[in-house]
Amino acid sequence: MGAVEQWHYETLGKAACEALKRNGFDARYAAGSAEALAVVASFVKPGMSVGFGGSMTLRALGAHEKVKELGAVILDHNAPALDQARKLEILRAQLTCDLFLSGSNAVTLEGDIVNVDGNGNRVAALTFGPRKTVVVVGANKIVRDLDEALARIETYAAPMNNRRLDRPNPCVKAGTCQDCSGETRICRAYQILRRRPSLSDFTVIVVGESLGF
Repeated sequence: MGAVEQWHYETLGKAACEALKRNGFDARYAAGSAEALAVVASFVKPGMSVGFGGSMTLRALGAHEKVKELGAVILDHNAPALDQARKLEILRAQLTCDLFLSGSNAVTLEGDIVNVDGNGNRVAALTFGPRKTVVVVGANKIVRDLDEALARIETYAAPMNNRRLDRPNPCVKAGTCQDCSGETRICRAYQILRRRPSLSDFTVIVVGESLGF
């Protein structure tokens, strides 16, 4: 990453953190992935249950491996070889876990956290349930306002995730959202966190790198 790009990510990242703080979130800027992972690790204790919200950002950080190394119990509904019944058990357990780790589709410079889910498990856990919630977001996901957040989801995040999940939805061919209505649609539950949920212990780590979709 060049010096100019690094400057831009840092400037946007720190501005987003200040906006998030004004909205009641504990927000921290991390210059890079290693620093962000260290902050995540600081919340992990041996034996605690840690849920993962299906985040490519956390995969890129190596968060799963770090959490396992620290002796926590991992609740990952995307783990290989899970049957549907076990997957549903894990999804429900994430709602009351000790620590819930997630990415985000967009964060605005007004301090909003914006997400879209298919099942709604991630947005449910981000709203209420886990004892501690941590969202990690790359500076590439910072946008000006809610309109830009939704546009980012429609033109980038949703098509990329559909492609990653091999869903036969129209955005995979078009490259942008077509507001489809099929059973395989993954954009179903839309969430805007404008303020920290009142009963949540909620930290946002903004990373000065491009991470995830």
